[in-house]
Amino acid sequence: AAEARFISSAKGKGLFATKNIRKGETVFVEKPVVSSQFLWNALYNYRACDHCLRALETAEENAQRLLGKSSLVLPHPEQCSIRKDLHQQCPRCQVTYCSAECRQAALEQYHHVLCLGPSRDDPTHPLNKLQEAWRNMHYPPETSSIMLMARMVATIKQAKDKEWWIKTFSQFCNKTANEEEEIVHKLLGDKFKGQLELLRLLFTEALYDEHLSRWFTPEGFRSLFALVGTNGQGIGTSSLSQWVHACDALDLPMLQREELDAFIDQLYKDIEKESGEFLNCEGSGLYVLQSCCNHSCIPNAETSFPENNFLLHLTALEDIEAGEEICISYLDCCQRERSRHSRNKILRENYLFTCSCPKCLAQADDADVTSDEEEEGEGETDDAELEDEMTDV
Repeated sequence: AAEARFISSAKGKGLFATKNIRKGETVFVEKPVVSSQFLWNALYNYRACDHCLRALETAEENAQRLLGKSSLVLPHPEQCSIRKDLHQQCPRCQVTYCSAECRQAALEQYHHVLCLGPSRDDPTHPLNKLQEAWRNMHYPPETSSIMLMARMVATIKQAKDKEWWIKTFSQFCNKTANEEEEIVHKLLGDKFKGQLELLRLLFTEALYDEHLSRWFTPEGFRSLFALVGTNGQGIGTSSLSQWVHACDALDLPMLQREELDAFIDQLYKDIEKESGEFLNCEGSGLYVLQSCCNHSCIPNAETSFPENNFLLHLTALEDIEAGEEICISYLDCCQRERSRHSRNKILRENYLFTCSCPKCLAQADDADVTSDEEEEGEGETDDAELEDEMTDV
């Protein structure tokens, strides 16, 4: 229902409808070429399949951990979709998968190179040193992972057709050297030059491959880093939210429905007090089609992960005509309601462009100042808010 087309050198590619799409229709479902859970997220026991990021805890276990209350019992346990009897581990390093299919897919694509075997808990192993360095540079809320880059290298190392994979990764948009520097600065902060060089040395020690020697040079590594920073799509999965959706669909007598809704509302309030906004297993992936979607402040489509794994669904928010560009929003709902000036400030800082969507063009004559109320909120835009919109389950 959609295809990527080149728009201009300034805008790059865009995604266009190849037929009429109705509001609410799924435009496409896409699997990432590579994905990875965030490192702090995994360290804090957000248990997800090492390949597809499907949540591995039952909804009840998920709620108990987020609530810090092991005695919690969820009603309607039959609505939980987690199948623990299907879970498998890598026999060498014990990372867990949701199924034999995921274990096999990971092994065939990248895990053979990245499997730590008995060195899983050895802090001196080059891959563990790389992950520890990354965690020390990139605290929650997380927006990217060095392991996404590691899986890209491992995929090419393992591939029979290395050129095909190199071409696949190279189609993700490239930036100028100055833009790359800005993206790296955004991801690593003010100390980024020294940090980037340290990461490059550790990355080289852990993964060097002569087919990819350019990726290990200072310029090539910065480009790879910027590619992941620019194109990485947040992924969020949650067995609890799956259970809630399933409960919402139950046909219950009115009194039971009210009781269940009240229980769920209270549960989320209690979890928010205990765990804040960190509810999901989170990671990021590279999606060929989704990465072609440009931003609009009045988007006609949105991404979500309704299957509780890395499969991205793009859904139409409006009727879309054949030939029309399909746009998503990089901003959350609250940010989209702010003035054109405020929206563009966020987009320039985080995505390095000025928006020219119909809403921004219509507001082009508005004063380039923010109201007092907006001014106060200016400093509050952080990666977590931007990431929230990306990782909605």
